Amino acid sequence: MTEPQPTLTTMAENRQDHASATGHRSTVRSLLRLRPYARAVRRQLTVSVTAAVLAMMSVLAVPVVLGRIVDGPLAEHDLAGLWPLAGLLLLLGLVEAALFYTRRVVLARPLAGLETAMRGDLFAKLQRLPVSFHDRWGSGQLLSRATADMYTMRLFLAFPLVFLIVNSVMFLAGTVVMFTQDWRLALIVLMPAAPLFVLTRRFEAGYSGASRLAQDQNGDLATVVEESILGIRVLKAFGRHRSMAERFRAQSHLLRRTELRKAHLLANLWAVIVGLPEIALGCALAVGAYLVAHDELSAGTLVAFLSTALALRWPVESLGWLLAYANEAATATDRFFEVLDEPEPADQAEPASPDTATATATALGTTDGIRFTGVRFRYPDAPDDTPDLLCGIDLHIRSGETMALVGATGSGKTTLTALLPRLYEATAGTITLDGRDIRELPRERLRELVAVAFEEPTLFSATVRENVLMGAPGAGDDQLLAALATAQAGFVEKLPAGVDTEVGEQGLSLSGGQRQRLALARAVVGDPAFLVLDDPLSALDVHTEALVERALREVLGSTTALVVAHRPSTVLLADRVAVLADGRIEAVGTHQELLHSSAHYRELMSGEAALVPEGSTTR
Repeated sequence: MTEPQPTLTTMAENRQDHASATGHRSTVRSLLRLRPYARAVRRQLTVSVTAAVLAMMSVLAVPVVLGRIVDGPLAEHDLAGLWPLAGLLLLLGLVEAALFYTRRVVLARPLAGLETAMRGDLFAKLQRLPVSFHDRWGSGQLLSRATADMYTMRLFLAFPLVFLIVNSVMFLAGTVVMFTQDWRLALIVLMPAAPLFVLTRRFEAGYSGASRLAQDQNGDLATVVEESILGIRVLKAFGRHRSMAERFRAQSHLLRRTELRKAHLLANLWAVIVGLPEIALGCALAVGAYLVAHDELSAGTLVAFLSTALALRWPVESLGWLLAYANEAATATDRFFEVLDEPEPADQAEPASPDTATATATALGTTDGIRFTGVRFRYPDAPDDTPDLLCGIDLHIRSGETMALVGATGSGKTTLTALLPRLYEATAGTITLDGRDIRELPRERLRELVAVAFEEPTLFSATVRENVLMGAPGAGDDQLLAALATAQAGFVEKLPAGVDTEVGEQGLSLSGGQRQRLALARAVVGDPAFLVLDDPLSALDVHTEALVERALREVLGSTTALVVAHRPSTVLLADRVAVLADGRIEAVGTHQELLHSSAHYRELMSGEAALVPEGSTTR
């Protein structure tokens, strides 16, 4: 079943709703979910934070030294006493530089490794999740989580997290220093603290939603780009590149509008964060000058106080950037764990040690073939008022038999074949292989037993050898060449590097028929005990089809196979034929038997309305 593609307006509305919902979540709670990963680098983080705190302390020591210089050597015109204090300033600068260098070097390699581990966990999760999950999620959304979101989380651990801690410590330490210098001026400088706290709380609520919306829209944009690249032939063939460009432009404008909203929120925060402390500092300077003029405060103390207050400008002014990035990282973390939190279908049996498909089939203990009993299926997103796609399938494919499955377009043939390797889970009923319920088999073992060739052949950016041997990683060159021969893939010999030729993304450097033959070779290379072929010859010319059919007969003679067929030539490969209609198996028999007994089958084979022969029985 193909899901309808959402429009840009619908996607935008969904993103807005999601952003509104996530705007109320706790940034801290989201970021705390990174703890299991952060534990791996906790020592390096501790060293980095310690180095940064010590560097900040050296910064706070500078105003104290300046105050002594003003009240001491400068006030007393003691040039000899100036040099030791000047040397101390130089030493503090060198210490600060060395500590910041240490902070950067200590974290660089571990955080790169951390990002690699997180990306590996995400990719492994995507491989384990069922096909139904991938049906619901846009590829661009998953791609953005594996790239941009991962970078955001790593950068948060490297800089904002460290500086949130360091700047908090520096601000508290600086506040203590200012109060020891003059409590009156300290109170003036700290007056903006209350309004800034209220403002940052409001900012966080709005920015969090905007940040989530921008990241989701970025994923939508990545989907548009990926679809346009993979479908470039179709776009050009139908002259639709302008409509795709318009779709891209519309999505880009949505993202641009959200980014401008974020910039507007951040600009408002920065204006207040920078403005209020500057006003307070100006007031402190005026009051301090008055106190110095009335001999209530020394000039050195005023210089030291103002230098300390200026040193605290960075912790205060960086608050906006740190809060913004913390929210970006929190939404990236939410998006990352949305995938990791997806439930995985659990295997009911313990994984078995690797073995060949034939030996595994023998270990099942019987030779009952494939049996569907009362199998029902509906897609999770199907409307409640619609019937199940499969409504009680009862079908027995005897051991060693080839069964052709025919039916009208949309009748559920491909879905039924996808249930066998558990790409989808049956809603009800049981499916057994040689008498054993497939749910009792670990998926890894089940997919060793069942090989599949899909109607739409998918190849990867790899060599011919690597693509074919995905069907049996342990197969040797003899099996590889035999599989290519069965699939009549002699064209491989004419490729620049033979079986070691890169076929390019999606195998688009090959023709449709060539891709289909390689997909067929991938299915048969491991001599599978059970074989599922979904219209495997649809892209072949008549001559090649005949050659492939002749070679396939040998393969099908040693396996139990279910073949989705649309043409009489493919049907003739089978021992028996099953007709699927209205979600049920309508009839089973040989090709000749069904031609006489089933009007629906005759119609499917001829493409014309069938006349029912006298005396025949049909449903």
